[in-house]
Amino acid sequence: MDLNYEVQGEGANLVVLHGLFGSLDNWRGMARMLAGHFRVWLVDQRNHGLSPHSRFFNYTCLVEDLRSFLDRMALDSVHLLGHSMGGKAAMLFASRYPARVERLIVEDIGPGAYAPRHETVFRGLLNLPLARLTSRRDAEQYLRAEIDDAGVRGFLLKSLYRQPSGTWGWRFNLPVLFAEYRTLLAALPLDVPIYCPTLFIRGEQSDYLDPVRRDALLEKFDDKRFISVPGAGHWVHADQPVAFLQAVASFLMAEK
Repeated sequence: MDLNYEVQGEGANLVVLHGLFGSLDNWRGMARMLAGHFRVWLVDQRNHGLSPHSRFFNYTCLVEDLRSFLDRMALDSVHLLGHSMGGKAAMLFASRYPARVERLIVEDIGPGAYAPRHETVFRGLLNLPLARLTSRRDAEQYLRAEIDDAGVRGFLLKSLYRQPSGTWGWRFNLPVLFAEYRTLLAALPLDVPIYCPTLFIRGEQSDYLDPVRRDALLEKFDDKRFISVPGAGHWVHADQPVAFLQAVASFLMAEK
């Protein structure tokens, strides 16, 4: 599958994988800040953004899409950064293709299983009457019924677009994401240790990555570092961009 992508900057190659319901658009601001030191590759994963849709959707698919992308771009090895769903895909990629990952950064996610937590989001999206919408503001009003958080509504609405027919649609493949959601929640099959230097960046206000259990959660990672960013939730790069940028740049530019 040929993934949609954008590239900014010059330097060591850094590939960024977004999270569920996201797209490379969510990372353009951070990429501009990183582009002074790195060549930043922003990728739309399958069933998101402007990349192709498919009825097949699991972490193996995402890993093989990334391998194909690196082959297409003639990138033998890269730094790899992933947020949430993208973080799980990045971890599995590093496990299966260790020679292709120089350093790994995982934002606010672990390799284990997670309980469902997007029920209201899916309910709001599935109940949205796309054919009757007259504006983006109209969609926002409908989503309020299920999704209290204005930030989450705004994040989702970035993927709403007007189709050539004039009706509204989602950039992400909502039916497939809904059908395969529990697949995404399952623990990763990390069968071998991950030896590349790995940085886990946690939002201090997030419960996705429990600092008390981090050693048990991350036992497969041979060379790991772990930081919590104050004042940040699950979207650390959006909540505290300067702190996130500093953590990423310091880790990637440090001597081995």
